[in-house]
Amino acid sequence: MKKVILSMLVSSTIVSVSQAQIKYPQTKKTDKVDSYFETKIPDPYRWLEDDRSTETADWVKAQNQLTFGYLSAIPFRNAIKERMEKLWNYEKVSAPFKEGKYTYYYKNNGLQNQSVLYRKDNSGKEELFLDPNTFSKDATTSLDAVSFSKDGSLCAYSISEAGSDWRKVIFINAETKGSIGDNLIDVKFSGLSWKANEGVYYSSYDKPKGSELSAKTDQHKLYFHKLGTSQSEDVLVFGDKEKRRYVGGSVSDDNHYLFISAANSTSGNELYLQDLTKPNAPIQLIHAGFEYDVDVLDNQGTKLFIVTNYKAPNKRIVTVDVSNPTADNWKDCIAETDQVLSPSTGAGFIFANYMKDAVSLVKQFDYNGQLVREIELPGLGTATGFSGKNEDTSLYFSFTNYVTPSSTYQFSPVDGKSSLYVQPKVDFVSGDYTSKQVFYTSKDGTKVPMIITYKKGTPLNGKNPTILYAYGGFNVSLTPSFSIANAVWLEMGGIYAVANLRGGGEYGKKWHDAGTKMQKQNVFDDFIAAAEYLIAQKYTSSNFLAIKGGSNGGLLVGATMTQRPDLMKVALPAVGVMDMLRYHTFTAGAGWAYDYGTAEDSKAMFDYIKSYSPVHNVKAGVKYPATLVTTGDHDDRVVPAHSFKFAAELQAKQAGSNPVLIRIETNAGHGAGKPVSKTIEEAADLQAFTLYNMGVKTVPIQ
Repeated sequence: MKKVILSMLVSSTIVSVSQAQIKYPQTKKTDKVDSYFETKIPDPYRWLEDDRSTETADWVKAQNQLTFGYLSAIPFRNAIKERMEKLWNYEKVSAPFKEGKYTYYYKNNGLQNQSVLYRKDNSGKEELFLDPNTFSKDATTSLDAVSFSKDGSLCAYSISEAGSDWRKVIFINAETKGSIGDNLIDVKFSGLSWKANEGVYYSSYDKPKGSELSAKTDQHKLYFHKLGTSQSEDVLVFGDKEKRRYVGGSVSDDNHYLFISAANSTSGNELYLQDLTKPNAPIQLIHAGFEYDVDVLDNQGTKLFIVTNYKAPNKRIVTVDVSNPTADNWKDCIAETDQVLSPSTGAGFIFANYMKDAVSLVKQFDYNGQLVREIELPGLGTATGFSGKNEDTSLYFSFTNYVTPSSTYQFSPVDGKSSLYVQPKVDFVSGDYTSKQVFYTSKDGTKVPMIITYKKGTPLNGKNPTILYAYGGFNVSLTPSFSIANAVWLEMGGIYAVANLRGGGEYGKKWHDAGTKMQKQNVFDDFIAAAEYLIAQKYTSSNFLAIKGGSNGGLLVGATMTQRPDLMKVALPAVGVMDMLRYHTFTAGAGWAYDYGTAEDSKAMFDYIKSYSPVHNVKAGVKYPATLVTTGDHDDRVVPAHSFKFAAELQAKQAGSNPVLIRIETNAGHGAGKPVSKTIEEAADLQAFTLYNMGVKTVPIQ
């Protein structure tokens, strides 16, 4: 293929559309004031929290008109989008899984907005099973969970409309694909776990008063739906007397036990079981309290295999009998190690997927905890999978890193051999790029890992456009994975760096806790130190650095750019938690208090949260970086009001020439299930905005 390379020229010339030329939509201010521990806090943009008002809708329309007008004027915006579409257009096939007499897998022919679920029978004949592209005209209705009955004859699947966390559940006959008449509505944060062929356990909240996209949802409940009955007849299993924010139920593979996890926050949970072989059996407590994570991995008869960070910050697997399952009877099956454990089971084995400095290390054990082998992986990166049914004779895993598109491998548990199963054909030369892991020093002396990816031969002259990405919260680990959007960025000569900040799960519970509550500033300090490292080592400079993050990572970007606006040229906060004084009053936000605390906890906690809350730390007269805030109008996890208020504050107070824009995707939520077309458009807009505001005149498009 012929490549047309245009040199990436950088210029100190101010881009054609400057801050002075931008006329922002007028955002009215009100005199709303809240009081926290006798401290008065103005909230002039409170009215933007009303997602059902015409005023808010008009504001969204005006902001989008400005933003898309600005973006359309960027000369290379379309070229980036076209290259992204071309590179994205390759067949993607997931790892297969068996249900009944069929083997199922997801496939996308390249640019389909939603991946399609196919299956093959024993003869190898392919058949379309579910095509979410047909669920709605604009492809904004996506397929969420798919769950089969134990014999594979029945299927329940959930759908999300416009990206909302509220789900609808549809039941079909898996053989005929015809509806069996049962449907559920108003399901949220839920798995679908079958009890034989009788029905499913699912979770939801009572429909909130007010807006279903922003009103608080605080009491989660576990129900059992029996096939052939109305949803109004569903049995409330757990969550009536017990007030819990997150409740989930799963049935053991042998149909003997129901395991119930109950939590009030995103970390730490209670664990219960119910014996399904005995009518009206009581619900039995396995582990009380919310300080630790405790989950059932599997069972062999009455012997439970539990994975937990109780007395093991990096997690371990313990065994116990259901007759007396409390923690004082637990015995180690696979003891804690220096690496964080994330186990799975399949083909009669336990697979311990360890994380060593944010990359995968996988070991195979038998059910007695004896090591069978360390599994040879294709390289340094992220391996996922190694799961299946006990009777499976082969398993599958996927492998990827920042320069390697995800490939699927077939694995034989008997001899430990792997063979390539599906390798995508991508128009990207992985060998032209390198990923380098470094360890830099944060403000308090903590060593923090970061992986820096770029084209081989890139001169370290401080002039390379660089995106620094991170998350830093909720025990979430950022491990290497391939992204088409990032591949286009790399092709254009950009550098992509991912820092594994405290607050994440890369080094277990201690690493997570070190970035929570009154230690949250550690996360921002780690991010700032990552940027300073990239500048000191001349990968980039402040004029060519963009910081990026989503959700909790949006908070990260918001806090960092308000604390160190001089450090970066561009800020890209996505679906961020920006109003830290009020986050817990929306939808399920109160469940994030393990990481954040709340402004109502104490005067000290209020003062601490206020000190970094992005909405409350935008100051008049400060030159903030060029900022493109992104959110979705149907985001009911981190409600868009967070982003609305932050953008309004920045637009009102920005002193410099850098633009402050907000891009509000319509019929979109927090991100899951977003159509490919919308994903490409947003990614191209972010990259075009970033390069344009770094003074880049032309970009190398292949």
